[in-house]
Amino acid sequence: MERMYSKDASAGKRVLVKGWVEKVRDLGGLKFFSLRDREGSIQITAKKGMVKDEILDVFSRLNREDAVSVAGKVKHSKQAPGGKEIIPEKIEIVSKAKTPLPIDIAGKIESGFDKRFDYRFLDLRNPKVRAIFRVMDRALTSMRKSFEANGFVEINTPVIQAAGAEGGSTLFPIIYYQKEAFLRQSPQLYKQIMMASGLDRVYEIGPAFRAEEFHTTRHVSEFLSVDFEMAWIDSEEDVMRMLETIVADTLRGIKKECKEELDLFGARLKIPEIPLKRIEYEKAIDIVNRAGMKLKFGDDFMDVEEKKLGEIMAKKGHEWYFVTKFPSQIKPFYIMMDGKYSRGLDLAFRGLEMASGGQREHRYGVLLKAMKAKGLDPSNFRFYLDAFKYGMPPHGGIGFGAERMVQKILGLENIKEAILFPRTPEKLVP
Repeated sequence: MERMYSKDASAGKRVLVKGWVEKVRDLGGLKFFSLRDREGSIQITAKKGMVKDEILDVFSRLNREDAVSVAGKVKHSKQAPGGKEIIPEKIEIVSKAKTPLPIDIAGKIESGFDKRFDYRFLDLRNPKVRAIFRVMDRALTSMRKSFEANGFVEINTPVIQAAGAEGGSTLFPIIYYQKEAFLRQSPQLYKQIMMASGLDRVYEIGPAFRAEEFHTTRHVSEFLSVDFEMAWIDSEEDVMRMLETIVADTLRGIKKECKEELDLFGARLKIPEIPLKRIEYEKAIDIVNRAGMKLKFGDDFMDVEEKKLGEIMAKKGHEWYFVTKFPSQIKPFYIMMDGKYSRGLDLAFRGLEMASGGQREHRYGVLLKAMKAKGLDPSNFRFYLDAFKYGMPPHGGIGFGAERMVQKILGLENIKEAILFPRTPEKLVP
């Protein structure tokens, strides 16, 4: 008999289900336990005189989180959760679970993040925790569908790089044979190179690394970055139009396929109307300063200012919004500059930056000057600069934090909850 998930077991059928023992109850002549698998739970019920004695004997040896296999017939039951139960004909304890458990999977006893991450394989047996990664899966799948529908080609660029896209002290150095190399901060340089290849539109979903000594709820040392780059654009407005389309498609996919998961968190997911609101940087500064902040031109938005701007924008009906026309001085060398202002942009959701990008500088001479002005040595970027010598079209793109989006959608306290095995300055194992 082929195994099925608990949610597919219908009354009158003989089924084979496999999973973990959630809880066991013994009422003398009546014994039952809840079997949990990836898709839900189902009650397994054994009544003396109705099942074989060896079945009752197995029940007496069950512990929470034992891995079991159950074959039997499904029946309607008003008393059982979900309105159905399995009367077992065969139960096999596939693997015993050590007791006591190191964390409480039911969530009745709260465990700290570090303890939960130490036993992440157990932590994910909690349906609410597992739901986070179902939402993440649907988000990435929906993104890929949207990219494909909009003519993008998926690429994979090196994680080991000779130079960082941003430079500075946030690079993780490694020894690459006898040379110094770095874990990538971003696929930025490589996806820009691809704009000279004729592929026109590319995207990548993969890890990125930042060696920052942070202790916030939104930063980690390794994160999943969703990047795209598109050629032959007229301005950064083309990038914003594409990004808001992909965001709306992604949210629709999550809302359609993750109703149960969203309900577990009491999450309200609204599909924004596009075009999204655009606010110029100086206007955003004015908005938060009127609310008591003290930013000046050239300052970047920190957590408190981002949150305040998000609260104000939400009251105006904008959960998602763009901030545009950032000062040239605070944007990286590859962003196109118009004197005092850049063509850089940020996309925020409920007061947290989701994406950053804009139109890139495609003119070789101008790009060279920008690099030197930012204190970078062009000789370290020859592999990148060569692509700009042989007909580089106008282009732009973004880097998007998928885990941040899931964090905000579900109202998670910390971004680490949206990452299977988070990496922080203190956490390298597991």
